[in-house]
Amino acid sequence: MRNGFALALLLWAGVVVAGPAPELKLLSEHAVDGMRGGNLSGLALCGSEMWTVSDRDDDRIYRLAPSESSLWQAEVVEIEVPAVPDSGLPWGLKSRTWAASFLRGGELDFEGISCDSAGNRYVVSESQAAVLQVPPAGPASWLKIAPTMIRQARASGMLLHFNALFEGLAVNPAGDQLWLAAERERRGLLLIKRQQTVWDCDGNCVLLSEAGLEMQPAQFPKAKAVSRDFADLSLFNGKLFTLERNAFQICRRDPQTAQVERCWSFAAEALQDGRRYSQDYGLAEALVVDTEGAWIGLDNNDGARADGETRPIIWRFAAPDGGWGASP
Repeated sequence: MRNGFALALLLWAGVVVAGPAPELKLLSEHAVDGMRGGNLSGLALCGSEMWTVSDRDDDRIYRLAPSESSLWQAEVVEIEVPAVPDSGLPWGLKSRTWAASFLRGGELDFEGISCDSAGNRYVVSESQAAVLQVPPAGPASWLKIAPTMIRQARASGMLLHFNALFEGLAVNPAGDQLWLAAERERRGLLLIKRQQTVWDCDGNCVLLSEAGLEMQPAQFPKAKAVSRDFADLSLFNGKLFTLERNAFQICRRDPQTAQVERCWSFAAEALQDGRRYSQDYGLAEALVVDTEGAWIGLDNNDGARADGETRPIIWRFAAPDGGWGASP
């Protein structure tokens, strides 16, 4: 009876209490050296090359060479970023980000990276709610995104709070469809399509907008209900995979409806004693899903974990039994 009463209270409060998701198996972990600002905040696998960004560096992205070594070296690729176009965000949000950049660095707050089959990299700026395209050769440029997207997102309750804007993105191989993840309060998923020179909504941009709380996994010290969030996206085999940081899970979703099809947890491996951080929320911020498994990158906010490691970490998890397309 007591358990039923407690569950009723959680549901009344809007807390999501999900059943246990299958646990992913950790294959390896890799510390990353050479990122000036640390704070790894996105991953993209473009052919055989892996790329990453830091939310503290505005003038560079980083190339990684995946290997079995426990230490990966980041190679700097400098970029010249043109003036940012007006995205339609209100002045109050943009001014708070500008002020925060003096304390922490990273005025553009790069939070995700993806690529198409032509080798173009796409980097999302959280502070500006804008997407930078970095071609294999030639200058970087901002995508021309119709203001409709921001209007629809804000009308749906997203992009209303400082440091809770776009946190991840994914682009299809053809480079003409782009998904964006709004981080939290409310979290959501949006889809825009390239229409000649402008990226715009095909009717409604908003695939998902949801609020509410979700319980942290039982392995988390003093687990509590926290805001549901998205930290990154990955598109694989025609499915959209969301990195859900506070729930310590990856979920497969329909790319046109955002409907959840299945989730997998990485809490058992991530929250082992030696891998824990003192911060009271999840730190996974980067995701790549491929045939063999998933890469998950951590933004440790310059903090040390229990074993003393202070560098950014990338984990390699094995694909679940039956692959990512397996039915529940």
